[in-house]
Amino acid sequence: MSDSGNAVKIHIMDKEYLVACQPEEQEALLASARYLNEKMSGIRESGKVVGIDRIAVMSALNMAHEIIASGPGNDSETESCSERIRQLNSRIAKALDNCKATGLN
Repeated sequence: MSDSGNAVKIHIMDKEYLVACQPEEQEALLASARYLNEKMSGIRESGKVVGIDRIAVMSALNMAHEIIASGPGNDSETESCSERIRQLNSRIAKALDNCKATGLN
């Protein structure tokens, strides 16, 4: 991470991740992390999916389905939401890669 001063600690599935985040976006990031943790924990507790990677993919698919099923919005709203999801996925992927590189996973 280029600016550790803007790093926020999030906890997902009993693991800690540092994610770069602008101060004005921190509350939204923390809320997103809580939501993701709830989704992933629910899938893990169901016992039907094994492995953190599979749990993460199933959670992402479920959340994408929720967004799509919530009804059609205007196209600019959908594009904005899609772009935000891509940005968050990129941040999460970087945080996971960072954890793998430092041996934290």
